[in-house]
This record gives sequence, C-alpha cells and structure tokens, in this order.
Amino acid sequence: MSTTPATAVPFFPPALFEADRAELIALVREVGLDPEQRFILGARTAAFEELLRADLGAADVVACSSGTSALSLVLRAMDVGPGDEVIVPAFGCAPLASSVVAVGAVPVFADIRPDSMTMDPDDAERLVTERTRAVMPAHMFSVMADMPRFTELARRHGLRLLEDSAVAQGGVLRGVPAGLWGEAGVYSFVQVKTGGMPGEGGAVITRDPALGERVRMLRNHGQRPGRRFVHHTLGVNSRFDEIQAAFQTHRYAGFPARLARRAEIAAYYTERFTPLAGRGVTPPPPDRDGRCHYVYTVLADAREALAVHLAAHGVASHVYYPSPLPAHPAFTSYAPSGARWPVAEEAARRHLSLPVHHLLTDVQVRQVADLVCAFATALG
Repeated sequence: MSTTPATAVPFFPPALFEADRAELIALVREVGLDPEQRFILGARTAAFEELLRADLGAADVVACSSGTSALSLVLRAMDVGPGDEVIVPAFGCAPLASSVVAVGAVPVFADIRPDSMTMDPDDAERLVTERTRAVMPAHMFSVMADMPRFTELARRHGLRLLEDSAVAQGGVLRGVPAGLWGEAGVYSFVQVKTGGMPGEGGAVITRDPALGERVRMLRNHGQRPGRRFVHHTLGVNSRFDEIQAAFQTHRYAGFPARLARRAEIAAYYTERFTPLAGRGVTPPPPDRDGRCHYVYTVLADAREALAVHLAAHGVASHVYYPSPLPAHPAFTSYAPSGARWPVAEEAARRHLSLPVHHLLTDVQVRQVADLVCAFATALG
C-alpha cells in the first residue's frame, strides 16, 4: 500500500499520458518526416486495427474519427434510415439519439434498469413495432447491458443489434468482449475512456466482414481501400490519424494492467459502499462479470450535498447526465406526449461518478471511500 499522504483527487488525471510523453513526441516526428507523407489511414492505422481485431477475435475493426461517428457509420451500413425506428436507452449520452436522427430514423426511448442504469430489455421489447429496425443497448458507466437478453430480443423480432460499447473497451460478459455481442459495436478513444488517447477517435468492431467492409468504405467518402477518387456511395470523412494509431499501438501492451487497476479500485469501492445502500448511497451491482470500469458511479439520495462534501476535501466528482435524453430540447420532438421514464428520471437525479482512473494511489482511493462512508453515516 502507498504511504503518500492524502491529497487532492482529480476526476480526470492531468498527467494521464506523462509516462509516454517521450514516445509521443518521437512519433510526431516519425510520422511527420515519413517519406510517404501519409497522415491518415496509413500503415499505422492498419496495424492498430489488426492489433485490436486479433486481440478481440473480431472479423474486422475499422478505426474512425470518434465513437459518435462510429455509431452513425454502423447505422448507415445497416441501411437504417427514414421511416425506421431504433430503440435506444432514455438515459445516456446524446449520440445514442443523435446518431439515429443523423441517418433520418426515429429514436424510441426505453427506460433503464434501476440496478445497472442500462436499458431495460422488457421495456425495450414493449416498444417494438412494425417500424422498428434496430435496437441499440448501451453499456453504462462500469456495467455492461444485458446483452444475452438483447441478443434474444433482436433474434425474436428480426431486428438489427448495434451495441454501444463506447465506454466498455476491455469489458467481457460471459466470455464475450464488449462490442462483439451485436452485429457491430463501437469504442471511443477520447482520453478519459479505458482505452483513451490524447485526441479524438473511435472504432467499429464486428463479426461480420461484409458490414466491416461497408463501414470502411463509408468512413472515407465512399471509396474502397486502395482505390481513390472512385466513390461507390455517399460517404463521410471519419478517418483516423496516423500519429494516434501509432501511439495507441505503443500503449496497448499496458492496457490490461490499467484495466486491472481500475477493477481493483472499483472492487474496493463496492466492498466499502455496499453497506451504505440503506443510508442513501447505492453502489453498482457487485458481480464482476460484464464490468468495464470506465467510471465508478453511485446513486445518492443527497447527490449535491455529497458532491459538495467531496469537493470540500479535495475530491472531484462528476454528474454525466442530469436529464434523461427525451427531456433535452434536441430530442423532445421524438418523445410521445405525456410519456415518462421514471427510472431514467431517478438516475438523472441521483447518479454521481467518482474517480476510478489507474493513476490513483491507494491512499487516494481510501480517501474517497472514507469520505463517502462518513457522509452516508452522518445522514444515518
């Protein structure tokens, strides 16, 4: 255990890539001076895609400009468009709905489960109509969605299954990596994700080679690899940066250790917080299967007071989604009049995310846990 004295605990560590600074600077020079002068979608991107594909056992991995772009690319590759409905969670990040709207389809919001804050399969099935084309469950915070149930739901109703695994790189449920339960999944590489980098980027992961090939064409203005200026369909610019690809490849060997540290911290938090459920602070479910540890999120009856208490002692926390998606002005037109999503509404009021990044010391982890426990005990 570390003997470092208690200090301020940042939610997003500012020195996340400090240990790799020399390598990153060297890669900028290497790519910048490469005689090919290929700064996007070159050999380094291909190598990174192959590294991920082989490690996951996927048919294809297609690196693109962001996790958001990855969702839209898959929906387009699945021919989801005007007249179609896509069932999405009512609680989560905006791209769950905006990616659907971007292809001309209609997002249909399902409520979430109170324990995992992931989409409720029963509520999702209730919303299936003859217009439903796809279902898009999303992994949330540190918990993967109930993908066995969603796989069966999609099979039973003949729906496309797109897995929003943007936060879940490294998660495994029943032996299946996050991103490979559906026809396709996505990862986000923004810096705070488990596989984050100093920039923007994402990837599509799939078991379907044909789907991967179509995504690969769509991400580069509808051109097939190796054949520039022949546009087979209307694509977009969602290309991946060669410097980032090389940097991601460099850091990948350390990914398991970083995940393991996050899991260790999360397990400690859950052990400390489980007795607090009757005192107004509820941790995620304790099962370690299907965990991804992007962030560690509790449900707190007095969330604002808990956040103030933590901040007063130097601990940063974060509220991700203060409103359910259907309550946002951008999506109210897709919400049926009078409809409610009570579990999502409660999660929006109560969730609070705590630091769980791999650079936390043991002392800092204990500090966070002690403060949460003291707060709940005082409320008693």
